[in-house]
Amino acid sequence: MGRRKKEPKSAHREKIASAASVLFMEKGISPTSMDDIAKAAGYSKATLYVYFKNKEEIISILVLDSMKKLYGYISAALEQKETTWTKYNLICQGLVQYQEEFPFYFKMVLDKININFETQDYIPEEKETYQIGEKINEKIKDFLVSGIENGDLKDNLEIMPVIFNFWGMLSGIIQLATNKEEYIKNLMGLSKSQFLEYGFNMLYCSISNK
Repeated sequence: MGRRKKEPKSAHREKIASAASVLFMEKGISPTSMDDIAKAAGYSKATLYVYFKNKEEIISILVLDSMKKLYGYISAALEQKETTWTKYNLICQGLVQYQEEFPFYFKMVLDKININFETQDYIPEEKETYQIGEKINEKIKDFLVSGIENGDLKDNLEIMPVIFNFWGMLSGIIQLATNKEEYIKNLMGLSKSQFLEYGFNMLYCSISNK
């Protein structure tokens, strides 16, 4: 019988990052130690450090993965040959789906990311994360500019502030609806989807030309 083919380094890093992701969701990032991650992934602590220098490097892998997933959702929504309003709704529904499938990633995307790459003192994945984030912003910019040119959106919108408010408000509405679902239902008599629809419509009205 031949020897089993040695797994590439990327496979070990993926296995470790996956185990860390589960622990981060269960315990939180700060309480999770490298010992915890090593045990969950089935490695010794010494072996763990062969693949990752520290916990921050593992986190950077997960943040990058989350950005890639988010980019996929946004791209899929904006590739549709639809009206500005329909595309907006597709973005909203894509974000809701993303949050429901990857709640931990959804929170990580909202965290602070490194934007200073003038020195060599940064993790390579951080730069890629930043670049993907910029690609997402560019897609949203194209969406807004197209909406303005079509007469669907207000022509006095300041694009970059709108983009950042857009993310902050949409993500905030989605996270609030998730965290306060029972409260919203009991106080307002609205389901999560009804509350989200109301919030999404309200936000669109603030940039709509109609």
